[in-house]
Amino acid sequence: MSLTHAPAGAVRQGSLRELNLALVLGRIAAADRPPSRADLATATGLTRATVSAVVEDLLAGRLVSESDPAPRSGAGRPARGLVLADQGPAGLGLEVNVDYLAVCVVDLAGQVRHRTVHRADLRPVAPADALARLVEMAGAARDDAAQHGLTLVGAALAVPGLVDDDGLVRLAPNLGWRDVPVPALLAKHPPLIEQVPGIPALTVDNEANLAALGELHSQPPGCSSSFLHISGEVGIGAGIVLDGALFRGVRGWSGEIGHLPVHPEGRPCRCGGQGCLEQYAGQEAIVSAAGLARAELPADTATARLAELAEAGDADALRALHDAGTALGVAVAGVVNLLDLDTVVLGGGYAALAPWLCPPVLAEIDARVLTAAWSPVTVRPSTLGAEAAAVGAAGSVARRIVAQPVGWLARSG
Repeated sequence: MSLTHAPAGAVRQGSLRELNLALVLGRIAAADRPPSRADLATATGLTRATVSAVVEDLLAGRLVSESDPAPRSGAGRPARGLVLADQGPAGLGLEVNVDYLAVCVVDLAGQVRHRTVHRADLRPVAPADALARLVEMAGAARDDAAQHGLTLVGAALAVPGLVDDDGLVRLAPNLGWRDVPVPALLAKHPPLIEQVPGIPALTVDNEANLAALGELHSQPPGCSSSFLHISGEVGIGAGIVLDGALFRGVRGWSGEIGHLPVHPEGRPCRCGGQGCLEQYAGQEAIVSAAGLARAELPADTATARLAELAEAGDADALRALHDAGTALGVAVAGVVNLLDLDTVVLGGGYAALAPWLCPPVLAEIDARVLTAAWSPVTVRPSTLGAEAAAVGAAGSVARRIVAQPVGWLARSG
């Protein structure tokens, strides 16, 4: 795949043209309706001649396209609006999780253009072999994207574990990975990404962080810009978003909510601790408490079967979900007390189980959060659900292209 990790460096001083390209493209991306050239001149303070020249560059580079003008009354021809192009550069999102691999392609407008999931228990699989399977899926995604006029110019990989700045996976306890050099392993495969100046060929990040970013950029208008996004799979991770920005912590390892102890003398955990949240609210813990063997589950997801049983009123499933929600609520209440958040988003497998998890989570928040009486906390399912990490990964690449269009234009020019 020949994806080499490029660590972020110092901010480069761009030319005036480079700055104007990013400014105009950013305005087009953020607009709630397609802006005209005149609209862009007013919004940016640039002259109409400058805006026109910049727009021509963006059109020629397949970064924007013109939309039909809205109907209007009065004299004069209505101006055509500008939108992000649905062809040209796109981002590739990759995800390795405990029981599946996922690949996703997102265009500049944030639209998912390709997504595939391969379900398998990856714990017995060597990291190099798991990544080789992912490369095969990515190749099919690249070919499909090309048929739609899209070129993959960067990739982001989501992993359920602790990741260093250079892409080394220090620890992914539920996968059994330790000190896995992901970029070096991927570099052994033929290239799939077209290298563009200023766009890293590969970034590697924690899956909960990328899922939180995916949620931030896909949630409906009016939602809080500060929230805790919890990815409920076999393991449990959390992404913390504060004032619209991801909070990573000093080393980028924040959000390991799955290893907060909810019963300090409780069940042993794969991380080496005891009583961790994952042992009471992780997917396998809920499945076991509901009296289900993994062999009984349908081929797609364990959560589908749990939701089906809960909907039917199965007592064991309802009890398992209530107990998991209670444990989750204990951990969430501690985070809310510490960070003063007003929104908790249940993502991953939790999204489909939210009707049964939300009530006990809210009950623990009400009982344990100091400010709950006069500052209620919203608990809601994720907009993207189980797709959030892969979509968030691909979207992070697409947003980088919008922020730094000059590299793509230099390549395509």
